[in-house]
Amino acid sequence: MAAVLERSFIEICGFERETLHRFREVTVNLGLSALPGGVKFPDSAGAFHYEESAKLLSVTSNRFIHWSTSGDTVQLVEQSLDTNLLNNAVKLKFTHCTLLPGGVNIQETLNNVIILISTNQSVHRLVLPHPTRMYRSELVTELHMQSIFTDVGKLSLQDPTHSAVIPSSVGQTGSPTTSTAWLSQSGETHYALASPAGGIMVVTLSPHDAPGGVSVLELKRSSMMQRLSGWMPTAIRGDHNPADLVLSLAVRELEEDSFIFALCQDHKLRMWSFREQACLLEADMLEYMPACKGVKRLAGQGHRLRLAFSSTTGLCLSVYLAVPQRGQFTVLQLVATDNNRYSLDHISSLFTTQETLVDFALTSTDIWGVWVDDSNTTVVKYINFEHNTAGQWNQVFVQPPPEEEVHIGVDQDPRETYLEVLFSPLRFTASAIVKALQIYRRGSERITDLCWDTLKKEVTVAVESELQSSVTEFEFSQEEYRQLQVEFWSKFYACCLQYQEALSMPLGLTVSQHTSMVCLLKKGFVSFLLPCFAVDHLYLSYDEYLFSEEETPIAEDPEVGRDVLQLVQCLRLVSDAVSGEMAYEMERALEHLQSPERAAELVLENMLSNDNDNVIEDIQNKLQDIRNPMAAMMVLLREMDLETESEVGGEGPITPGQSLNLRISLSQLYGSSSAVSVVCQAVCHMAMTRALFCRDLLILQKLYLRFGDNVFLGGGAQLLQLQQDLIPRSSHLLSSYYLLKHVSQSLASSVPVDIIDANLQHLTVLELSDTPALSTNRSVLSPQTVVELFYQTAARKIIISQIYSQQQSNSTLLWTHMISSVVNLLAQLLWPSNPGFQFPECLMANCQYTQLQEYVRLIGPWCQVNIGSCRFMLGQCYLANGEGQKALQCFQEAATEVEKEEFLTRLTGAEEEEAASTPRLQYYNKVLRLLEDVGLPELVIQLASLAITESINDVNSQAALWTRIFKHHLDLGHNSEAYEALTQNPDCSMQLDCLRQLVVVLCERSQLQDLVQFSYVNLHDEVVSIIESRARGLDLLAHNYYELLYAFHINRHNYRKAGTVMFEFGMRLGREVRTRLGLQKQVNCYLAALNCLRLIRPEYAWIILPASGAVYERPGASPKRNSDGEFSSEPVKRQVDILELKDLEKEYILSRSRLTLAQHHPPSAAIAGSASAVEMVALLVQTGLFDSALSICQTFKLNLTSVFEGLTFKCIKLQFGGEETQNEAWSWLAANQLSTVVNTKESSATDEAWRLLASYLDRYPSANGQHHRCVINKLLSHGVPLPDWLVKSYKAVDAASLLRLFLNFDLLEPAAELVLEYVDALLGKGHQYFGIERPLSATSSSVWLPYTSIDQLLQTLNETQTNSSIYNKVRDKLDDYHRLVEQTTKRRLVAP
Repeated sequence: MAAVLERSFIEICGFERETLHRFREVTVNLGLSALPGGVKFPDSAGAFHYEESAKLLSVTSNRFIHWSTSGDTVQLVEQSLDTNLLNNAVKLKFTHCTLLPGGVNIQETLNNVIILISTNQSVHRLVLPHPTRMYRSELVTELHMQSIFTDVGKLSLQDPTHSAVIPSSVGQTGSPTTSTAWLSQSGETHYALASPAGGIMVVTLSPHDAPGGVSVLELKRSSMMQRLSGWMPTAIRGDHNPADLVLSLAVRELEEDSFIFALCQDHKLRMWSFREQACLLEADMLEYMPACKGVKRLAGQGHRLRLAFSSTTGLCLSVYLAVPQRGQFTVLQLVATDNNRYSLDHISSLFTTQETLVDFALTSTDIWGVWVDDSNTTVVKYINFEHNTAGQWNQVFVQPPPEEEVHIGVDQDPRETYLEVLFSPLRFTASAIVKALQIYRRGSERITDLCWDTLKKEVTVAVESELQSSVTEFEFSQEEYRQLQVEFWSKFYACCLQYQEALSMPLGLTVSQHTSMVCLLKKGFVSFLLPCFAVDHLYLSYDEYLFSEEETPIAEDPEVGRDVLQLVQCLRLVSDAVSGEMAYEMERALEHLQSPERAAELVLENMLSNDNDNVIEDIQNKLQDIRNPMAAMMVLLREMDLETESEVGGEGPITPGQSLNLRISLSQLYGSSSAVSVVCQAVCHMAMTRALFCRDLLILQKLYLRFGDNVFLGGGAQLLQLQQDLIPRSSHLLSSYYLLKHVSQSLASSVPVDIIDANLQHLTVLELSDTPALSTNRSVLSPQTVVELFYQTAARKIIISQIYSQQQSNSTLLWTHMISSVVNLLAQLLWPSNPGFQFPECLMANCQYTQLQEYVRLIGPWCQVNIGSCRFMLGQCYLANGEGQKALQCFQEAATEVEKEEFLTRLTGAEEEEAASTPRLQYYNKVLRLLEDVGLPELVIQLASLAITESINDVNSQAALWTRIFKHHLDLGHNSEAYEALTQNPDCSMQLDCLRQLVVVLCERSQLQDLVQFSYVNLHDEVVSIIESRARGLDLLAHNYYELLYAFHINRHNYRKAGTVMFEFGMRLGREVRTRLGLQKQVNCYLAALNCLRLIRPEYAWIILPASGAVYERPGASPKRNSDGEFSSEPVKRQVDILELKDLEKEYILSRSRLTLAQHHPPSAAIAGSASAVEMVALLVQTGLFDSALSICQTFKLNLTSVFEGLTFKCIKLQFGGEETQNEAWSWLAANQLSTVVNTKESSATDEAWRLLASYLDRYPSANGQHHRCVINKLLSHGVPLPDWLVKSYKAVDAASLLRLFLNFDLLEPAAELVLEYVDALLGKGHQYFGIERPLSATSSSVWLPYTSIDQLLQTLNETQTNSSIYNKVRDKLDDYHRLVEQTTKRRLVAP
């Protein structure tokens, strides 16, 4: 509901809690010396408001300059309510000069802001750029902007264009008493100075951009002479009467002339024409004062004059006549008549009390005044000078000074209590605390800029040190120490009070004619006057005002209005009767969440028992005058209830169709730190006032119940309504306003960057915000309250959007309307019973977890709105503090409210992925993601298990939740639970994904026992397929998937598959792992495969040969495309090869020989892995591993020739090699098994090699002596003489072949000897050496000779002369043989 405003105002300090204003000091020294007997003028202050300060689209919107003077110094500060201005404070010091009253005037032109300053000896002009000319673009988007004072240090203020000395004349004494200044249309600067001898002197400076000097003009009744050199001596003027001594000056330019108004000591107002240099009007102000006898004889001292101009009323003047015991404001209107004559029309005369006037301001309708009374208390009032009731001034409720005494509860620590009061956002400026601290330390050191927390520590250290230094005893009781603490802290507190009072001294008042903003200018800060809400006005009004009021805007019916006023009078009596102690007890009850109704009863009991002044009786009498108390109470409760039907704020600050310029201006409106402080303190004051209002109302209602029918005319029905409706509503409002008061005084915490980053990540997970709008304009020493933080980051945009959705963007920024709307809307946003949840959301986004927990705690027992959202926020706080189980409990409690509350609906509605079937499941998904992001898998499992029970009919959600449970169980190492979750998953594809993950993770963790032992019901083939695909797709040595698969099959007694797996493993090792380790594993694989097949019945002992080249079809793999992008054709089905046990044995022997080769010759491992049997024989022979080579030859039925040739060659090398060759031979000789022959003679490597060859020839006989032949052939081809044992053994096998070999190598003599021996053997001499069983005889079987070879031998021998003897021997021997053959043949033929 719209807040009802009264005519009164309330002061909001809005001071920024900085230690020292960062003024840049500029000293102006014109070489003057101080005047003798210099007059001291009181400190003063004033302000200048830009002409376009009420225009939203202007750079100068809500922007003004205020100043204060003190002695020779003027402090200038430019302030804006929309943006923070940088370099906005400057302190000008004029050496040996004193600022005059009215000595600072500011005017603006199109391009410049011109500051005119008058001192008692000089005049000055500062020409500064206008804000509209300082920024290149009209669109100013920064939150921080440069002030017009940014470059003031670059100005040469001593130059003639900026400063001039007031010419002095002979005999002149004293200095000007007051002044004013103005800028003419031609650009000249005029300074009107009140001469100490009467009259006015006008000093004129030529335009700042044009050369010229200084001219002086004197305006005097007795002489209109102009003197360029200065004032005329008094004697020449001949006027000794100081009656026309000017007390106050004002200037107005009208119709190309400047009119100077002077209020003089003789109570007369004179108007001078600057152009005509003539006095056009003189009026005696005492004519407007009734009963003015005796006043004429008194010289006026404190008279003041103010002007106001408006297009409707023209020029109005207000004259304040400072008369003892009664002051009077006279409002006059300047009226022009014919012939350039002017007169004054009397509009109004207004009377004031005896307070001392500090300053007053005149607007086109009102007079605003600020006074100081006898007790030094500030009094501010205003009145409409045309329409007022019996001359009654309207109230302004000024900020009371901090309490003189701090109430400390029995259970409170004095230090903590005092610190809380000193550093609360409402009471003390930091500069007051700093000054008090310097005095308390006895000025030992200068305190520079300290942060707020550091200042608090410094104060604590100072007070505690003082306390401890005063203690002389070593032991004293707790109570004595407490008393000491109170004593020293109260001493420091009193010091702070003094400085705060000094800084709060009013110096001036300013009213903006454009925005109607009223500011009170104090010595240490500026306070703002805000319109007072009607219900606050009633409670705050002074008694004389309250009893004289007859109506109130909160009630339309006059009867109800009178009842309301009577009721408020009763409330004031209750308020006065509540002692400080009982008020504290009431506060404690609210803080500790006790029943406000019960607390009110206790306060009432106390009031009744201590009613010495018959207050209760007075209240009862007044209550009887109220006709309808229920209606009056309902009106008050309705007015204080900030609950709204709909959520505050529209879609956002930017409305489609608005111009960019407008949107930017709206985005800055009331966004400066000053505005933030004012708005939030206004909310705090509202909350404090209304909390007291509700407290007193609740006590009064309890009193009503006690009185019963004595004060109720209606009887029981009204009592029942009071008990069942009004008292609970009052209690609820009291709790709500206590909450607002608490949060508006609760300071925001500074947050480390890492916590901000973590929180940002959580918000991203929840999809609530892209980034928390952290405050970027927080000053070092100005700690924000959480409400200020909320207003800056979120609420201001919502509020401005709400306001401008209901009014035109080109409307005037009227302060009274705008600030009331902003304060009321901010209070509604904070109101806990409204549906909006922006405030807790802002606290969460800005990591204010402690404050958020306290907020949720305070609203817990009584607020029934956003219950689930609050539980969710509390869960967030617990998460941030590491209390996961508590957080989970809160998240579960919030789930029941998901579809009922806007925040939780928005939380679940931002799901981008496939939406779950119910909002509650969407909520669970969000929370699960949050818990995962924080890293709390146990809680994820708990919450997901709960969510599963609510997703019975939603297969997709169940599958996702089971997958989550599986994942986190697996991450935690709960393998059995993870497997159980996997089996529960209803989605086949997700189940398969989980299964794949289970296999991979357990393999990586080497937890293979678990993996193998799971039952895998209905998942057996999938597991095998997954492990197979992993095995075939990954590095063989880095992962052990083949061995896992082998164990898997063995565990299930599937030996053939286990054998197949190991055989495939061995094959791939041979192809891909060309190392000794790989060959070793290959041997083991083949051995394992053999073992598997031997465990099977023989008819089933076979496996299918795995495909070569590692081309496997992976289940679920996407179809492959060719280079044209088309699907490749189906692969051709390959022929299936079956391997039996004997085939595996062959492979095993081959692989073992590879390993043997790699062990003896490591470089061979790179080529041995995939070598065939034939290739392996060659490699083994080359390395000297003849046993292994022969084993392969026999297994694969290969010819042994290559082995014998290789060994023969090694024998040849040894025969002719040196010692090094001999030594190297022992290594390969040792690898071959030699027959153990006891040999006493030491043998060489050569002997051993020959012996090995001989043993092989014996061990591996061949048909027709093939092995001997290849050995002899090898020896002869290398020209090596044949060993006798070799010739001897071969003769017995195949002498003919030996003969041919001799012939092939031209060994004629050995060949001839062999023929001779062979013929002898046939003839019976040594036949056993040639393997002939029976020599030539008539009874033996046929014998033969290799005649072709013998013929070749004979032919060759015959052709060489050297061998003739051998030839003859052979020839003769053959002849003998032939004769015997002939004889034997004949005998055989003769024999029967």
